Amino acid sequence: MRITCELYRRIIDAKLYIDGNFDTPITLDDISRSACLSRFHFHRLFTHVYKVTPHQYLTQKRISKARVLLEQEALSVTEVCNSVGFESIGSFSALFKKEIGFPPQYYRNMAWLKQQQAKEQPKKFIPHCFIESYGLEQ
Repeated sequence: MRITCELYRRIIDAKLYIDGNFDTPITLDDISRSACLSRFHFHRLFTHVYKVTPHQYLTQKRISKARVLLEQEALSVTEVCNSVGFESIGSFSALFKKEIGFPPQYYRNMAWLKQQQAKEQPKKFIPHCFIESYGLEQ
């Protein structure tokens, strides 16, 4: 499939639209409209360019942001779910577990444990080559 520069630019603009609006309820129609393309043509082109469907990209973007928020502990799992654009805690939890391998609360607990270990044993989280080169073995 050959894509003109103009179409390629529109697909990039649509990706940027997703990046800027992933935390709101957006649909394929909204995204394709931002690219000034029919939803079917847009879907085909986006998938060709990025090797994932627009929905998969949107989900990956939301899950990525959710991981960051869960590691910070400031928000509850439900608040994280809502702040990254999911409308249902059930679908958020299921998708999070499917993508990451763990439920959101378990992921949060693992991140907290890792932070505690880093505070107690900081050398365990520093690459050995760095410790050697700066003489931090003591």
